[in-house]
Amino acid sequence: MLRKASAPHLVVFGEFFFDLVFYRLPEPPRAGAEVKTDFLVEAAGGGLSTTAMVAASLGTPTAVVTRLGTDAPLHTSWQKLVKLGIRTDACEFRKDFSTALTVCVALQRDRMMITHDSINTRLGNLLMQPKVRRALQSARHVHFAFAFRSPEKYLSLLDRLRSLGVTLSADIGWNPDVLRSKKIVRVLRRLDMFFPNEDEARALTGETSPQKAAQQLARWVRTPVVKLGSRGSMAVLDGRVVYAPSRSVRVVDATGAGDAFDGGFLHAYLRGLPWMDCLYAGNICGAIAIRAPGGTGVLPKPKDLRNLRRPRKKVRETA
Repeated sequence: MLRKASAPHLVVFGEFFFDLVFYRLPEPPRAGAEVKTDFLVEAAGGGLSTTAMVAASLGTPTAVVTRLGTDAPLHTSWQKLVKLGIRTDACEFRKDFSTALTVCVALQRDRMMITHDSINTRLGNLLMQPKVRRALQSARHVHFAFAFRSPEKYLSLLDRLRSLGVTLSADIGWNPDVLRSKKIVRVLRRLDMFFPNEDEARALTGETSPQKAAQQLARWVRTPVVKLGSRGSMAVLDGRVVYAPSRSVRVVDATGAGDAFDGGFLHAYLRGLPWMDCLYAGNICGAIAIRAPGGTGVLPKPKDLRNLRRPRKKVRETA
């Protein structure tokens, strides 16, 4: 049954992919050889879809802004996104491109991917369209699952959104050219939250430990949140590094775990929950995501977060 669309509290901008995920391989693939498996799933991929679908599945009214081919509505993964009530009216559908496609091979706690995404070239131009700007300005929070190449092009938009009271976050993913460019700092200074994993945080700051990287990020962004995989997550709150451990689960496919974290964190944030509950919500959603192939193979339900306010093991803090 199609959920009724609500005015979005969260708008997610970024790239959309169809993911073909091969998992439970008997051995890792290698050049010149063929590996067969009975396990294959098609899923909505990329930070945009995973973050949006996790937040929407928890009850946050959500919209996405992306570019797709006209083939998209025929795919079950896009239909699943729409059935969650996620608004798509500001998306651009192109006849001259096919929707971006990633083939992913899941290898226990790691994966390898091949992507075709010509449609995402100059995706940032969408941000100049009036209907897209209206969609962003109508939100309470805008999350960018987007690399921000040529960041100077987007600074005025970020400033405009902040002037309207819209809060901002980003997850730029593993894009070494962007992470190693100091230009991205101009974007970070305009964000309320930033969600790198520990490798991305180290690459961006040049620090050797995630804790030191988080402390450096805190000089640029209001609330940096560093994802630590199976070890949980950390954030810098009021100058203090805090750590929230994750639950232990059996890993089927790690694809999309970080983006699922973002969706859980932002859902809790928009509900007005304390920062530590936001970290735990992210950890829970990331752990749920890795129990099935594809970042959206299993989506969290509101009941998965019902214990957030109960007493828990003391959180480790580092001055």
